[in-house]
Amino acid sequence: MSNGPILCVDDEPYNLGILRMALKGRHSLAFARSGRETLLAVEKHNPALILLDVQMPDMDGYEVCRRLKSNRETQDIPIIFVTGMTQEIDEKAGFDVGAVDYITKPISVPIVQARVQTHLSLVRTDKLEKSYHDAIHMLGKAGHYNDTDTGAHIWRMAAYSRSLAETIGWNEERCNLLELAAPMHDTGKIGIPDAVLKKPGKLDAEEWRIMKTHTTIGHGILKQSEAPLFQLAGEIALYHHEKCDGSGYPHGLSAQEIPESARVVAVADVFDALSMKRPYKDAWPLDKTLDFLKENAGTHLDSRLVQAFMDILPKILDIKAEWDTRELTLEGNLF
Repeated sequence: MSNGPILCVDDEPYNLGILRMALKGRHSLAFARSGRETLLAVEKHNPALILLDVQMPDMDGYEVCRRLKSNRETQDIPIIFVTGMTQEIDEKAGFDVGAVDYITKPISVPIVQARVQTHLSLVRTDKLEKSYHDAIHMLGKAGHYNDTDTGAHIWRMAAYSRSLAETIGWNEERCNLLELAAPMHDTGKIGIPDAVLKKPGKLDAEEWRIMKTHTTIGHGILKQSEAPLFQLAGEIALYHHEKCDGSGYPHGLSAQEIPESARVVAVADVFDALSMKRPYKDAWPLDKTLDFLKENAGTHLDSRLVQAFMDILPKILDIKAEWDTRELTLEGNLF
């Protein structure tokens, strides 16, 4: 969010005086008395929010708003119209051009204070949410930075995981968390030496021991946050290589001992790994991939989840087709 002032715009000095009285001491302020002055003030001050009159002699507030919203550098500045135009059609016109709120005159000091605080808080929340998502993408990409997987793998696999979780009855909030957490399942690979991670041949016993530590490394990184998202991501990172027959790692858990989140991601991860081309292999045909899932149901993979995955196969294939297209058109710029 901009650290700039609140820009107050009105062609009547009396109204600017009320806005000054309402906001002084709470926020830094800048003022303009016309549409053209507003555009210059925005360029000069980069305001955090604009309180904008509609009826001005040179350029009305709607046109000012349109111009600001059409400019990439100013389109995210929240604009609140402050006007005596109180008809519903007037409010609609304001929202249509991109305003976030509408305050009617005569100006009420408590309302101005409350609305400004609310919208500044919303901007802070949006910025925090974006930073949160950026961190997730960076951790997901970091886990595969030196790997042979294509960048799209983690996001495609996350979409498969979400669809499977929806099918088995997870609520929307938990499905959202899973889709964001799943891309971080291999975060721990950033701690695996290149000599092991990039070895073209089969790993020996010691190299395999090192490779398996990516689960505990990832968990150790992600568990540092108490946020539910990162707790879930840490759980998946730790357990996504466990197998239902107890032959997996790192703890040799079996069946229901393995968190369901990790069992869901395991099905999605195996399907994607087999069905997509990699530098070391061609993509498997669909029927061969599905046969592998069925053959490993109850041993490697949860048989109930494999069946649920088969039940939504048309949806899975739609996701795959969408990501195939995105990978072709955005290759090298997925992040």
